[in-house]
Amino acid sequence: MQRVGLQVVLLFLLMLATVSVRAQEATPTPTPTSTTPAIAGTPSASAEPALSIRLPVAGQAVQGTVSIEGNSSVPGFVSAELAFAYTGDPTGTWFLIAEASQPVQDGVLAQWDTGVITDGDYNLRLRVLLQNGNHLETLVPGLRVRNYTPVETDTPTPVTPTLTQVPGETPVVTPTREIRPTPTPLPPNPAEVTSDNILDSLGKGALAILGLFALFGAYRLVQGIRDRG
Repeated sequence: MQRVGLQVVLLFLLMLATVSVRAQEATPTPTPTSTTPAIAGTPSASAEPALSIRLPVAGQAVQGTVSIEGNSSVPGFVSAELAFAYTGDPTGTWFLIAEASQPVQDGVLAQWDTGVITDGDYNLRLRVLLQNGNHLETLVPGLRVRNYTPVETDTPTPVTPTLTQVPGETPVVTPTREIRPTPTPLPPNPAEVTSDNILDSLGKGALAILGLFALFGAYRLVQGIRDRG
């Protein structure tokens, strides 16, 4: 009887082991998935460049033929045009430079001959017509056309000196006084002839002549006395 009971227990344990092995085989093993974390602010590879004029830049002085560089390749592009207008013109009149039916991606948009217009300050505009009927545009203000007038020299911004204060001490700025050299008088020139020297020389000369005349007169007087004797 004990032998039969032992066989039943072994048979039961064998059945449990078989069921456990089949359950493990039926459970799928999860496969690790590689994920790349997204970096905030990083543009995707499919991002389109924005409408832009890279050259010339705002406020630049230009002369002759100017190469206008930038990007007009935007989604929905139909056509593009470049135009200029007088800065501050209340009428809002734009003068056409060039039109394009093909987009340009980071290249030369047009050549602008500034020699055919008067010198002055101008705004430059790039405008793109989209397939939905809307427009995109970008503006470069304050271009200085200077073909026949001098180009202004940019005035450098004065730099204000900064005093670094040491803890516990107060910086003292001592005004600097301009010291001018005192002129040193030159010594008198011994060869210089003054009016006093001239008068003195004339007086001495006159006395010498009078002395000669007196001697000559005395000589003639003595000679006359001898001749009479």
